[in-house]
Amino acid sequence: MLNNEKELLERIIGGESELFSKVMEHYAQAVYALVVRIVGSAEDSEELTQDIFIKAYEQLPYFRWRSTFSTWLYRIAYNSAISHGRRKRQKTIEIDERRLRQVSDSALDEMEQGTTGHSIEALQKAIGQLDVEERALITLFYYEERPISECAVILGYSEGNVKVRLHRIRKKLYILITQYSDERE
Repeated sequence: MLNNEKELLERIIGGESELFSKVMEHYAQAVYALVVRIVGSAEDSEELTQDIFIKAYEQLPYFRWRSTFSTWLYRIAYNSAISHGRRKRQKTIEIDERRLRQVSDSALDEMEQGTTGHSIEALQKAIGQLDVEERALITLFYYEERPISECAVILGYSEGNVKVRLHRIRKKLYILITQYSDERE
């Protein structure tokens, strides 16, 4: 958060538009990092990041402080990245519901603790096979370390829905990582 962020944003809304560059400087890396993890392309992410700040600037008069500014900005970034991802229609993998139910919680815990021996390469490949919304949630929760409550606001879901989705995504990642590791052996 910027020093006196609320005052700075009110000044920008009041007409001191040149101050928006401070907001951009402060949040640019975080927004870009979120977008590139969702979209996967550095070039597309650079362009999207610029578009996100333009949208944020244009929508700033409608920001009502029901969340933090960063949460509001991340919501704009999330929506932009998801829209872009849907247009690109990247190849994703669907996993049968029965296979997901077969993955135990203890297997998920072992995977998260790193005791299964799977590589970072396998994890990254598996994340790349998730659909754009799943990658967004993984990015927000694990990479950005946003709490469930903030993920819910950014994604427009209930907290319970975020928890359920994270659990299903973890199972999907477990299956994909295991499958990738088996193929390498």
